[in-house]
Order: sequence, then C-alpha cells, then structure tokens
Amino acid sequence: MQDRAQIGDYIEVEQVVLEAGNRAPGVPDDTASVPLVMRVKGFALSEADIGDEVKIETVIGRTVSGRLVNTDPRYDHDFGRPVPEILEAGLEAREMLRDLRSGQRGEDV
Repeated sequence: MQDRAQIGDYIEVEQVVLEAGNRAPGVPDDTASVPLVMRVKGFALSEADIGDEVKIETVIGRTVSGRLVNTDPRYDHDFGRPVPEILEAGLEAREMLRDLRSGQRGEDV
C-alpha cells in the first residue's frame, strides 16, 4: 500500500454515515457505541495522502467523497469458518439425493 494516491488510482475512502450518538435505539450497546461507517472504492479524482478528504468516481460513475483509507484496496472478505452443522446437513442432503436417484427411498419421500 502506498501513502499517496495519484489521479486515476483505484482507492478506498470512508465516510461516517451516523455518529455513535445517532444510531438506532434498538441496536446493541457495542454497536451503538461506534459510528456507522461507509467504505467505497473508486478512482481518485485528485491526488491525496492517507487521511485526506478526496473525491472518487466509482465503477458505476458515482462521485463520492470521503477520507482516503487505502490505496490499491483488496477484496479480502470470506464466508468465515466452516459450521459443522451445515457440513453435516450437506452430507445428509447428498446421501438423500443419492438414495432418490438409486430408487432406495421409494414413496416415503
């Protein structure tokens, strides 16, 4: 990651959507105690250093401004750790399908 973005660089900005005190009344305390932050990726419309306000153009053509938090941002999300119950359910479903295809379950399905 670089500390400075040039015009046209693919970057990520963040913008506070709701301050901590303005969160919905029903959210858990640990959620209510932090601001709601939006992160958006796009192409820098001006030069900026990390922490500077900068405008970007998103891949769909929207112009968004926010604080520069990342240059050359990655997509690093995943689906978390495997859930044993879901793995077992998948194996059971596969076995049921195999039985149906082989005609072993007959009318009881």
